[in-house]
Amino acid sequence: MAEADFHGVFPYLVSPVAPSGEILEEVLRRLCDDLIAAGVQGLTPLGSTGEFAYLSWPQRRRVVEIVVAAAAGRVPVVAGVASTTIADAVFQAREMAALGCDGILAALEAYFPVPDEGVVAYFTAIAEAVALPVVLYTNPNFQRADLSLPAIERLSRVPNIRYIKDASTNTGRLLSILNRVEGRMEVFAASSHIPACVMLLGGKGWMAGPACLVPRQSVELYQLCRRGDWGAAMDLQRRLWTVNQVFAKYSLAACIKGGLELQGYAVGQPLPPQPPLAAEGRAEVRRVLEELGAL
Repeated sequence: MAEADFHGVFPYLVSPVAPSGEILEEVLRRLCDDLIAAGVQGLTPLGSTGEFAYLSWPQRRRVVEIVVAAAAGRVPVVAGVASTTIADAVFQAREMAALGCDGILAALEAYFPVPDEGVVAYFTAIAEAVALPVVLYTNPNFQRADLSLPAIERLSRVPNIRYIKDASTNTGRLLSILNRVEGRMEVFAASSHIPACVMLLGGKGWMAGPACLVPRQSVELYQLCRRGDWGAAMDLQRRLWTVNQVFAKYSLAACIKGGLELQGYAVGQPLPPQPPLAAEGRAEVRRVLEELGAL
């Protein structure tokens, strides 16, 4: 696929793993096919919902290999790269490019705190290692070393760092980012923001796990926003917000995998030591999906 203008709904895909550790190819391919048929504008393997932190490198590589083959150029595949070291992150990024990905979603893992200079060096090295567009991923709820506004502004001047996916839940921060980068970088939101509001601010779309479960509704919301039909968009946004509310109560990967199991995708359980979705959570996810016409 030629270099794409990333926009719209990019579901964070789950990573279906058998008890043996094998990636479950058939169900992952079917999920990709169905999401594309539902109208999503891209696919993102190895995001937070993809449990990248729990996968070995061979497992990560295999997930992306399957997704790229399943997408077959129909939509862009933006694969997650995350590490604690620059050398390993550069290795991953080059491998993802060689597999045929259309972009890199870059996250920084850290055990010890990393100052801004180190953060900027990490993401710059990833961008310089590949010719693909890079999406910065910032999630202060889970990352020990986050991207500050000054660091984001500096990174926006790296030519192929063209997007940022911010999962801070702080919509004001998104507006600050947009003001600081002055059009050099586009913003994607998480569904933990209110996506319709993010689109009104000038966002390009959202990358989020819940879109795996409600892809048609998510695409409809995006299209309403693109048309500027804000009344209808907010009506739909209010209904979709129930998905975020239930996920906030339980483990994200467990909710997405549990919901997909209810929809007939045998994606398996979250990787241990993460707990599976309890019966109470499963019933609540079922209720929400039924109310939204997704089950």
